[in-house]
Amino acid sequence: MDYVYGPGKNHLFVPGPVNIPEPVIRAMNRNNEDYRSPAVPALTKTLLEDVKKIFKTTSGTPFLIPTTGTGAWESALTNTLSPGDRTVSFLIGQFSLLWIDQQQRLKFNVDVVESDWGQGANLDILAEKLAADTAHTIKAICIVHNETATGVTNNLATVRKILDHYQHPALFLVDGVSSICALDFRMDEWGVDVALTGSQKALSLPTGMGIVCASPKALEASKTAKSVRVFFDWKDYLKFYKMGTYWPYTPSIQLLYGLRAALDLIFEEGLDNVIARHSRLAKATRLAVEAWGLKNCTQKEEWFSDTVTAVVVPPYIDSSEIVRRAWKRYNLSLGLGLNKVAGKVFRIGHLGNINELQLLGCLAGVEMILKDVGYPVKLGSGVAAACAYLQNTIPLIPSRI
Repeated sequence: MDYVYGPGKNHLFVPGPVNIPEPVIRAMNRNNEDYRSPAVPALTKTLLEDVKKIFKTTSGTPFLIPTTGTGAWESALTNTLSPGDRTVSFLIGQFSLLWIDQQQRLKFNVDVVESDWGQGANLDILAEKLAADTAHTIKAICIVHNETATGVTNNLATVRKILDHYQHPALFLVDGVSSICALDFRMDEWGVDVALTGSQKALSLPTGMGIVCASPKALEASKTAKSVRVFFDWKDYLKFYKMGTYWPYTPSIQLLYGLRAALDLIFEEGLDNVIARHSRLAKATRLAVEAWGLKNCTQKEEWFSDTVTAVVVPPYIDSSEIVRRAWKRYNLSLGLGLNKVAGKVFRIGHLGNINELQLLGCLAGVEMILKDVGYPVKLGSGVAAACAYLQNTIPLIPSRI
């Protein structure tokens, strides 16, 4: 039972944690097991093989760590870098800010490239820094693929092109927490050295598993990296990989079975189809926002996110009141504006295992809330715009053709 009961189902449209599909819930509804039995290593082996597919890598080595995205960040940094190493990191919103803070607290020399919130990473400045760094003092480029605070997606392919153009050996570290399994992500093709995601985002699992994937170059860097690490040390994992038991400490049995079910659902739908579905949901949401007469926080179309839309409200409306009213009156959960955009935007998350009709319910709820808080929205306008687009773009469900 809900801690604070509301009739019907909570409509969860924050950009993570997201809705958990029923097959995943059922898969996790099981007792504990001895992780040293033959069953858990056998399960883990298949998971490690299949997780590589969502990163689109054949050469990467994945790690399933009992942690959140923040822990996955720390794993990526401490296994590849040493205190004092110079990194270039892009500040474009709350979560890139937090990753920069972590880098600084881990004693790296962080070269911060800041943009206005609502803009993407300034890759022109990256090019200038790499061109000037003939001594190769920059050891890593750290970038958030999808900044959920502002609904901004960065172009990773361009980052790789810039690195290659200047023949710079810096490691390419990517936070893919709210992108992997929802947005186009190509670890091998884009030469990403460490990519990471969290179980509670597009994988549609509970929070608690950070998934990190390291390239051969990153694994080589880990042999000489001097940052202190214990719980997050890849070396411990690799030792147990070779032994065939896989786990240096106790995993969450339930999350492992949940991950197995989540991956099966993604592969049944087809990863490319999953990405296309997220694109449809995002486009429909943006059309609704436009029909309401409101603006997207993201300043250029090239940066639009397909997993979250941050909606700017007029100055006379506190966006926090929209989020409060959504939960109190309509059993709808929307994302708050964070830090610099607190009170100025609310966020509609459209990622994970959701479909178009679920999204339309959310959009209808947002319209009523906007009316509640005094915004002159025409009821049905955003829903109609979204419906008109979706009715012409939703494909037949492959398994039901």
